[in-house]
Amino acid sequence: MSRSDPIPADLPGLDLGPDGPVFREPWEAQAFAMAVALHGAGCFSWSEWAQALGREIARPGGEQTAYYEHWLAALEHLVEEKGILDAPLLLRRREEWRAAAEATPHGEPILLR
Repeated sequence: MSRSDPIPADLPGLDLGPDGPVFREPWEAQAFAMAVALHGAGCFSWSEWAQALGREIARPGGEQTAYYEHWLAALEHLVEEKGILDAPLLLRRREEWRAAAEATPHGEPILLR
């Protein structure tokens, strides 16, 4: 996302600082960047994204879930719904990330091999 690309104001719960979105963990920025890139590639509209994110936030217990966990869940559901990734591939990637995270020493970047 370049500085000239507007950040949609209708994304529920997006925490913006003076320089743009605020991230607490690197994976949050990566999930944000993936959603922006998929939107930029024409995979979905911002309206579709906002609706998907809103559905995740509105799920029972959603108020106790961290914002970017909603973001990631919405991204996963949307890419599956749009046929970008199927459920088995998405599950495999999730397991690869889990295994990589468990194998990574604290404070080191998580790398998929």
